[in-house]
Amino acid sequence: MKSKKSQTQLKEDTTKKKFLVVSRWGESLDIAFAISMEGHTVKMYIEDKPSREIGYGFVQKVKDWQKHIEWADIFIFDYTGYGKACAELRAAGKLVIGGTEYTDKLELDRNFGQDELKRHKIKVLPFKEFFSFQEAIDYVKAHPNAYVIKPMGETSEYKQLLFVGSDDEGLDVIRVLKAYEKSWGDDFGNFQLQKKVKGVEVSASAFFNGKEFLEPINITFEHKKLFPKELGVSTGEMGSSMFWTKDSPIFEATLRKFEGTLAKQKFVGHIDINCIVNGNGIYPLEFTSRFGYPQIFIQRAGITEPIGQMFYKIASGHKFKIQVKKGFQVGAFLVVPPFPYEDKKTFELFSKDSVIVFKKDSKEGVHPMHLKNINEEWLITGNTGIALLVTGTALTMRDAQKMMQNRISNIIINNVYYRTDIGDRWLEDSDKLWSWGLL
Repeated sequence: MKSKKSQTQLKEDTTKKKFLVVSRWGESLDIAFAISMEGHTVKMYIEDKPSREIGYGFVQKVKDWQKHIEWADIFIFDYTGYGKACAELRAAGKLVIGGTEYTDKLELDRNFGQDELKRHKIKVLPFKEFFSFQEAIDYVKAHPNAYVIKPMGETSEYKQLLFVGSDDEGLDVIRVLKAYEKSWGDDFGNFQLQKKVKGVEVSASAFFNGKEFLEPINITFEHKKLFPKELGVSTGEMGSSMFWTKDSPIFEATLRKFEGTLAKQKFVGHIDINCIVNGNGIYPLEFTSRFGYPQIFIQRAGITEPIGQMFYKIASGHKFKIQVKKGFQVGAFLVVPPFPYEDKKTFELFSKDSVIVFKKDSKEGVHPMHLKNINEEWLITGNTGIALLVTGTALTMRDAQKMMQNRISNIIINNVYYRTDIGDRWLEDSDKLWSWGLL
């Protein structure tokens, strides 16, 4: 029989809360909207000025999040760079989902991230940092190989600049470096050349409650190229497929080794590590020490408990098993011009205030991205051209894909484009992962 104290605590935990969502570019609208639909009170702040129209009509917007600190029960920070603010709020006794200065650095400083992997006795791929294009070109000529060009600092936000070479002599990398030198000059900043290895690209991630990782683990397969069959420029993301699991050899070989460090840093939130794996081993590439986009929305499609209550339990340091669906989840971004580029004139000409039309009155599995809600009409706003994320879930990958495609077919957006092959990689990748003992 439960004590009166534990019954009271349970009652307190299930009361409606006041959430303050602090967003860099409005990426977490779907999360804020979902929490508000569960009956919680939500206020949302967006730092980027051109993105501040995102969310109007969906949730209450505020112009200065710091004026609402005393009001909020729980804070959600949706991007890196807020680690210091999160630590200060936690020190003041506030509940926070968000990073720390340490986890910010894991993601934003590639060299630091790689050094931390090595410090935790995790093998990494050889890499070298460069501050000039000519220095990098000379290096490739002296050490012919296939390389990946990885911008660092502010330039790393331009995902289309990441280049994965395919020539074993590095000739394609040299050509791209020369092109970047002409178009960017000294404004490009420093960057890495990382040795390329062949294998399956996969990420392992989990939520962390300030003390330990919570089960289950999430395994994600990203689709970064603009067009189907991995053609076109690299984008931040065009869609992902995923599943939840209790056990993951990839997770145990990588993130699990950071559990003590993250606890010492009092990290509370979500962390992901992207890897290349093959028959020779697991090679971590980079951290995402925050929500992944669109990863968090596809995860939400597979989480069966209320997302607001789940975040509250995580921020409160509770140990619990997250309730999730069996099988697979997939999701695809529906985008419009100028995505993945930034061009204000093109956006205003082709996409701004375009109406999203639903053939049937059903929005299940449809996650609002850079939108505003005017008189119950969803309109595209912001400046990037990311309209929606549409998800599907099922016991098999094929059925999850069919559900997603059926939901997409119910939507009309002028000039829309999206990947039609999200999830196809699983059919081949799973065979390889099984044969390597990594599933």
